[in-house]
Amino acid sequence: MRLQRAEERLGWEVTALAAFAEKAAGTRGRRHPEAEHPFKTPFERDRDRVVHSRAFRRLEATTQVFVKQPGQSYRSRLTHTLEVSQIARSIARTLCLNEDLTESIALAHDVGHPPFGHAGERTLTHLLAAEGGFNHNWQSLRILECLESRYREFPGLNLTWEVREGLAKHGSGRGAGRGEYGPGKQPSLEAQVVDLADEIAYNAHDVDDGLSSGLITAETACAVPLWCRLWEAAEGDDPSVRAAAAIRALIDSQVRDLLEATAERLDSVDPQTPDEVRWCPRPLVGFSAKMGEENQLLRRFLFRRLYRHPEVVVVHHRADQVLRSLFHSYLTGRLELPPPPPGAEGSSSERLIADHLAAMTDTQALLLFENLPWLHTPD
Repeated sequence: MRLQRAEERLGWEVTALAAFAEKAAGTRGRRHPEAEHPFKTPFERDRDRVVHSRAFRRLEATTQVFVKQPGQSYRSRLTHTLEVSQIARSIARTLCLNEDLTESIALAHDVGHPPFGHAGERTLTHLLAAEGGFNHNWQSLRILECLESRYREFPGLNLTWEVREGLAKHGSGRGAGRGEYGPGKQPSLEAQVVDLADEIAYNAHDVDDGLSSGLITAETACAVPLWCRLWEAAEGDDPSVRAAAAIRALIDSQVRDLLEATAERLDSVDPQTPDEVRWCPRPLVGFSAKMGEENQLLRRFLFRRLYRHPEVVVVHHRADQVLRSLFHSYLTGRLELPPPPPGAEGSSSERLIADHLAAMTDTQALLLFENLPWLHTPD
């Protein structure tokens, strides 16, 4: 049997992918030079390194919206990440973009989320105000560049520049990034695809989990025109089957709209290289104006009726209490902080505490908090 070597796939990318797609053969490389793998392209290696990282495994026990109890089927950060990856790869394939780069960015995009998701991020942002705050996108990059200890030769995972750029600019676009990642420029089309796939995924699964929890109903969600059309068109006598059909249609309608609107923009701009994409004044991957407006209505509904629901807010308050207590316990020396990894040397105490807390799962943070004797007995 003849084995397919990496250079064959590198050559295939040059002829099969669009002119504006990133090619692994043209990568700007890794921070620390390495020998190439005989059977994996650079972006394939990045994907595999992310999947095998500790930070990726931790996502299984980190909150999306609902703190999971045993036996519950709500999304975790890991299942959300897998859904984003699946949607992003489908879009990238249809647009003739680099699927391996797209998948690498998608799988890595949420590894910086602290316990309790966005609630935990808000708390750490406040606690680190004097240190520049806390942003889960930048924390993802910090983890994969500095904090993961998997190799003797270098800190982090030593990912390619294109993956790091996608993480640095995730959800932020043109204005984001240190000088290395081109502030003022757009990210690659592959990174733009991940941004929109992220939005499509959480729109759909937050509705799905909200319905499963009973905190919202299909009928109340009909206040959103997009959902109302899809719900009325869905078939099934069993409400759960009908809801599943509407959720599938919600994802499909957004993906179809994005593909058609993005194809029109690409035809209009006609970029011939990935760098021409970066110099565009606006992202090229996106919804039509109508779908964009309908998505905003859906997001506002979820914010009012789900994210601000009293049962969710109670959990967020608990998350704030847990992380504040742990943070101050480490800061005052009542809890001993483990030695920092080599890549984090020179960071402030506050930043190192945030690194340590952000690497915990929800359960680890809760158990540690519940076993702090000075919080539960008089001084």
